[in-house]
Amino acid sequence: MTDLPFAHPSSTGPTRRRFLAAGLAAGTAVWLGPGQGWLKAARAAGPPAKPTGQAIVGLSQEPTVFNPLMLHIEVDDGVYANLFSPLWQVDPEGKFIPDLAAEVPTLENGGISADGLTWRIKLRDNVKWHDGTPFTAEDVKFSIDLINNPKFRAGRRAGHELVRDIKVVSPTELTWRLEKPYAPYQAILSWTFIVPKHLLEKEADPNASAFATRPVGTGPFKWVERVPGDHITLAAHEGYHLDGPYLERLVIKYIPDLTVLYTQFSTGDIDYIGLQGITADHYEEAKGLAERDVMPVARATIENIAFNLGLPVFQDPAVREALYTGMDKQSIIDSIYYGLPTPSESYLPKESWAHNPDLPKHAYDPDKAKQILDAAGWAPGGDGIREKNGVRLEFVNSTTAGNHVREQAQQLLQQNWLDIGIKMTINNLPPAVMWGDYWMQSKFETAMVGIAFMVGPDPDATDYFSSRAIGAKGGGGQNTTQYESADVDRLLAEGAATVDIAKRKEAYLKMQEITRRDLPYLPIFQYAMVQGVKKGLTGFTSNVNVPENCWNARTWYWAS
Repeated sequence: MTDLPFAHPSSTGPTRRRFLAAGLAAGTAVWLGPGQGWLKAARAAGPPAKPTGQAIVGLSQEPTVFNPLMLHIEVDDGVYANLFSPLWQVDPEGKFIPDLAAEVPTLENGGISADGLTWRIKLRDNVKWHDGTPFTAEDVKFSIDLINNPKFRAGRRAGHELVRDIKVVSPTELTWRLEKPYAPYQAILSWTFIVPKHLLEKEADPNASAFATRPVGTGPFKWVERVPGDHITLAAHEGYHLDGPYLERLVIKYIPDLTVLYTQFSTGDIDYIGLQGITADHYEEAKGLAERDVMPVARATIENIAFNLGLPVFQDPAVREALYTGMDKQSIIDSIYYGLPTPSESYLPKESWAHNPDLPKHAYDPDKAKQILDAAGWAPGGDGIREKNGVRLEFVNSTTAGNHVREQAQQLLQQNWLDIGIKMTINNLPPAVMWGDYWMQSKFETAMVGIAFMVGPDPDATDYFSSRAIGAKGGGGQNTTQYESADVDRLLAEGAATVDIAKRKEAYLKMQEITRRDLPYLPIFQYAMVQGVKKGLTGFTSNVNVPENCWNARTWYWAS
């Protein structure tokens, strides 16, 4: 099993990210392409001998889930990456680098058997939990067993559910067997943070544990406090097993209003602005800010309209097709997002080696949308809203309250769809409510949501499309649309069952054709997030393979 490149596997030249990484290492500016601009990298004499200073990370959503193995959203990963550790991390080039593991198991080093079924994990022997307890192989076994506990609300079971016969050979070594080969498992483990057995095994209910109110990890920073609705403070873990941390404190500040978030960045109250980033309408102004590095960076995230297919009105494929045909996607991109993002037809970003560039291209055509609905029996009622068998074609759309750019996009879509006889009501919610059970347990009707469907550099999207990943039906995953397709289930299994990239790509190309036809999500665009970093914050590196770009805050420090 080999590390999967993010660029096309037949590419022989340097990938865009390799070029980017090389520029960062050299301390130069790197060209990101048309509409993306230059990414600047700071030079500095070197990190401090001991942790000093603090950095304030500004995010528009609030982290609320602090057991990293539970159902959660991307913003929570910004906390996990600094509080906990995986067996190995994934770097900006899509390569795996050891963390809790002493080495990444591969076919070449004997860590994975030739048939891909037997795994041997060798761990570092100098790792301690934040409370001083030694980390051992027992913690890894406990974490995987917890994920597979049917009573636990696991964020992801795909891959883990294939693990059999976990054996702790010694405190620094364990083995297991996979029921069948599963190519994405290396990438899944790079996003799987290990939790402490000695604390969680004492909890009667792992879903409502005291641990989640004051989590203990092995990461570069340890828990200090959480002020709900405002911030989380982490402090340097000076017994950390890798280089760093170089900051004494990391403050993760929650500011739901994106305009206020930008203002605080512009005035210097925030050192790094990520996740949603700087909104496109502030980009030109932000580029001129003194002592700030502002740059658009490609993200794997796709902006979508997600349907709750458990609702009868959305089970008619004609409704979903008409809504997509009646969406003025290009106006959203050009008028609201200032042309920064790129339109998408797939759930995969265009940089992925499995991306299908030949999907049908969206065309805004309200007359055709009306014809689709007419043919499906949805006739205009007395007030112009279409009906069929006594059911009105109306629904609620929700997203994060305070995201004024998304609110503008919602208003444009509201008018687009009213023009074809569909009524959409907007009901936005605070992030903790929106992305809690309302989203995870499929209580929404439709949602405007950005999703990174991949696992690191791997295009497997089992977590979002498998019929076994529907949380509202007891599954482990984030198939919150409740999408079920026997063909997609089969292709996901085929794509994961081999390490042959050509065969995997064939499966994923076909799968994208099906999801483009079925439209459980209406893909709008691939993100080009405008990031902002205060000058002097050294060590910051953008990484398209992680959910949030404060993934390597352990390497950050202030240049003197």
